[in-house]
Amino acid sequence: MSEYIVEFKNITKTFPGIVANDNISLGIQEGEIFAILGENGAGKSVLMSMLFGMYEPDSGEIIVKGQPLTEFSPKHSASLNIGMVHQHFKLVENYSIAENIVLGMEPKRSILGFLPAVDIDKANREIEELSQRYGLDVDPKAVIEDVNIATRQRVEILKMLYREAEIMIFDEPSAILTPQEIVYLLKIIQDLKAAGKTIILITHKLEEIKQVADRFAVLNRGKLVAIQDVADTSTKEMARLMVGRDVDLTQDPEDSHPGKVVLEVHNLQVKDRDGVDRVKNVSFSVREGEIFAIAGVSGNGQNELADAIAGMIPITGGHILLDSVDITAHSIRGKKEAGIAYIPEDRQGYGLVLDFDIADNLILKSYYQKPFSSGGIKDQKAIEDYGTRLSEEYDIRSSRGITSVMRSLSGGNQQKAILAREIDQDGRLLMFVQPTRGLDIGAISNTWDQINREKQEGRGVLLISYELEEVMSLADRIGVIYSGEMLAIRERRELTRNEIGEYMMGVKRDEKQE
Repeated sequence: MSEYIVEFKNITKTFPGIVANDNISLGIQEGEIFAILGENGAGKSVLMSMLFGMYEPDSGEIIVKGQPLTEFSPKHSASLNIGMVHQHFKLVENYSIAENIVLGMEPKRSILGFLPAVDIDKANREIEELSQRYGLDVDPKAVIEDVNIATRQRVEILKMLYREAEIMIFDEPSAILTPQEIVYLLKIIQDLKAAGKTIILITHKLEEIKQVADRFAVLNRGKLVAIQDVADTSTKEMARLMVGRDVDLTQDPEDSHPGKVVLEVHNLQVKDRDGVDRVKNVSFSVREGEIFAIAGVSGNGQNELADAIAGMIPITGGHILLDSVDITAHSIRGKKEAGIAYIPEDRQGYGLVLDFDIADNLILKSYYQKPFSSGGIKDQKAIEDYGTRLSEEYDIRSSRGITSVMRSLSGGNQQKAILAREIDQDGRLLMFVQPTRGLDIGAISNTWDQINREKQEGRGVLLISYELEEVMSLADRIGVIYSGEMLAIRERRELTRNEIGEYMMGVKRDEKQE
């Protein structure tokens, strides 16, 4: 009998143009938290997707509980008590939480003694009991489209628990969570281990691995390069194994020599679709050659503020000026042509067209201009040359090069595509919202370097991030937003992390922001 609950033996998986997994062998022990590390596109998710039955290996063998897998389908893997929370959730937006969790395994009742029907009351009771048992607080009757990201993730975990999963795969579980939500998630993972579950954790966040994992494996361009105990390995060594070089994210902001004001926001007001004030009389400016960062807990108006500046949602009051020109009423294209580049938080919803290929996504904002089209006719060679150049410069990894459909890329490579497109516009103002979400440590370092280069070249940079370390490492000035209000605007060197935390929680405010 094997000592492992899951064992991969000489697994190879290829796609056209790329070897995703190259002769990988590793074993996972029952009841441990096993982390899988690697750069974006290293093959981590592909390996776990084979265990979950979404792909079949080209060669090699996967053994679960001592028996080789002979059938590859999510249904068969579920029958072996294997569950997976994907990086991008698989939920039906207009179904309730309970309906999503029991989908395919619905409790039944009879109408008139012979007509079968779903017993939704029983489903609600079962989900409420299950959520309480594992400390996963959800309202079974709430509709998915009305709940936040953290709740959706809890729904995905409950889906696994409802199906009695014993082997639980988490693919980048914290990539879209706030710091507070991450703390809660890590406790859930530790509680699941205490309940006897085997956890496989795919993540880029090394500090999280140090907190919860027992062992880790590192993949690099499809090859297994290390399996080590977490307790015996520093995060610095983990990073070096991942990217093949030393990576240091502990940096101070580069010297700033700001010039004239690029962006001015005066008393901006934004309401949501229900008429609730989301941005309340916010004012600030961004200058040439500086990074102005907005810190705050998720859901305090940051996204609405950025969307309003980019022209994606209407404003109800105030003015936006770019180089002293009022662009408040400009369209999205008008603001782009005025010189605003925008990296949104929701890369799949607003940053990309997932069914377009890489090349077409890279020209989404310039397809109508030369050299990509003339007289309404596309120049395919110019589009392909441009796509190839940006893919190489920004290390966008894919199976079919620039003809790869965007949906097929990893989350990190999707983010690289947005960064490449927006930075290459050479705009006057660059707005970054959560620019390193889903990126590995090497890509984070490269992105920070790129943001600093844009600053040094004299562009104005507006950075909105929930990662306090990112804000403190990059910003020249910091504004802190709470409940739609800008509570403070200060030079970075004037603020400590604790002070920023007090502003973020709304327990402290400056009388004058700017």
